[in-house]
Amino acid sequence: MKHQLKIIAVIAIALLQGCGESAPSTEVVAEKPVTLSLVPADVLMLAQGDLSRGPMISGSLQPVVKAELNAEVSGIVTKVLKDNGDLVKAGELLVQLDQTTYRDKLMSAQEAERSAMVTSDQATKQLHRMQSLNKQGLVTAESLESAEIKANQSQSDLASAKARLVEARQQLERTAVRAPFDGVVSVRKTSAGDTAQIGKALMVVIDPASMRFEGYIAADQVGQVKVGQPVNFKVNGYQEQRFDGVIERINPAANENTRQVQLFVAIDQKKDLVAGLYAEGFIAVANQQSLMVPPSVLVQEGDNSFVWQLSDKKLKKVKVTTGGRDPRWGTVELISGVNTGDQILRHPQGALVDGAIVTLDQPLLNTPADKKTADTNPVAVAVAGN
Repeated sequence: MKHQLKIIAVIAIALLQGCGESAPSTEVVAEKPVTLSLVPADVLMLAQGDLSRGPMISGSLQPVVKAELNAEVSGIVTKVLKDNGDLVKAGELLVQLDQTTYRDKLMSAQEAERSAMVTSDQATKQLHRMQSLNKQGLVTAESLESAEIKANQSQSDLASAKARLVEARQQLERTAVRAPFDGVVSVRKTSAGDTAQIGKALMVVIDPASMRFEGYIAADQVGQVKVGQPVNFKVNGYQEQRFDGVIERINPAANENTRQVQLFVAIDQKKDLVAGLYAEGFIAVANQQSLMVPPSVLVQEGDNSFVWQLSDKKLKKVKVTTGGRDPRWGTVELISGVNTGDQILRHPQGALVDGAIVTLDQPLLNTPADKKTADTNPVAVAVAGN
């Protein structure tokens, strides 16, 4: 049996050799080097930038010039000539109330004034006659005194009639609600047919050119701020835009509920801003020059931070120490690990390998990092070299 098995094994080996097949090789094939293909937008050159520090501020945009127009007389609303968003001029008619009752009151007051004026003239002439006759001894002192009383009374009645006429004329004028200044209607609170009682809200007019940022800061930070300090903030609805302002006033009394302190910030760019929008930012109380980078360059591994550096056309993983964060742009301070002028990957994503060879599709421009750079550049991709 053993002899037969040996013969079969010999035949099998001969057949394999005859077919040209050989035994499996144990030779190890060397791995090909990894190459990273980049474009200039993938690379960031490190440079010094501003690192600002200061308290955060949050609040809303509010107009300084604002008028809430209420009904000064009661009546039915007959016309509403302006709506939300309409531009208005000072003195322009906005809401008209029914004038019938007040026109009748004005006519009655005018007649009462004319009657009081005639009575006063007659009483004055009578007094002059009585004074002349008294000098001649033709009338008694009692008659002269009675004429004086009537003349004085008629003068009082005339003054009261004139006052009622003025009041009636003012009430008639108040049926027409007019714009107090050039501005925009922000809120319309009435419609034609409404019954307007005295004090009823009719319309709100604001002046957009007077817009300012009214914000709050924590009470324990109020000692850091003062009038004239710059404020940088963003507004909901204007996400791609930053605004600059200056503290113009500090409220001397803290809010009773939150204990926060209110600040009033004058805005440089007021055009087309919408009142009431939420805004937040920070007050720059200190500035320094530091090595600043966008957070997209950092790779977090536990408590450690790394960047991928380009050195001698190779990729190198470098551990860095981070510091403060600039609240304006979100940039991060690098304290150690890299230096000004070093080149790092802007978006280190994908299967990156330490020591990978770097190739550039175009020559790299020596452009320093911009503090406002958005993290929207292409992502570098590692590919196997040939």
